[in-house]
Amino acid sequence: MEDVRQAAVAARIPGAAALGLVAPALSAVVPATALADPRWTSEVLRLRSRSLRTRDRRVLATVWWYSASSVLLAPVLAGLATRTPLSARLADLSLTLAPDGLPVAAVAGAPGDNPAADLRTTLAAVVAAVAEAGDMRQRPLWAIATDSLAGRLLDLGRALGDVPGVTALAGPLAAAVGAPLPAPRYVDVGGARFVRRASCCLVVETPSGSLCTSCPRRPPAERHALLEAVAPWF
Repeated sequence: MEDVRQAAVAARIPGAAALGLVAPALSAVVPATALADPRWTSEVLRLRSRSLRTRDRRVLATVWWYSASSVLLAPVLAGLATRTPLSARLADLSLTLAPDGLPVAAVAGAPGDNPAADLRTTLAAVVAAVAEAGDMRQRPLWAIATDSLAGRLLDLGRALGDVPGVTALAGPLAAAVGAPLPAPRYVDVGGARFVRRASCCLVVETPSGSLCTSCPRRPPAERHALLEAVAPWF
């Protein structure tokens, strides 16, 4: 799959590898179309059940999608942030997987001309497969997708030194994708911007898990205080 265009985008973004835009060598690569196959996803969840020490399919699917969605969306969002359109179509994407089954990079092999429509088609197909594999409703997975969209744009904004400009892309893009994708939200605390999450990753429901700093399950005052404490790092 030709990735010259994405390589050019990644070269413009400091820390692109950590943002899932550079495929590491000697890792397993699968076509992104695999994510729309509930049988493939079910097998990934089965393999991850040992490391997460749970057999709860809803928890396994949610935790996996929380990470996978952020990587899956990385190319198209990086393309928008750098004004170099990259495809969001599953057929144009390949994923690099870590040994535990988590996607760590996504590579687009084609330009994109309609990111909102392609994102809608891609998310609808993958959310349906993950929901089936996890024996759960689709709506929480759409909420995770919007948090991943907002979070990845925030990461890109920080990397490019333009948090206001890049995060401003989130609302119009999500609106163009349309329901059931919720509107992405941000909150500014202590001079730094954070995603105001609509979803819980359910890590807290694993044996060794705990609530994330920005988890919507936290009382608002507690969440604000925790974000204020980490704000100086951003």
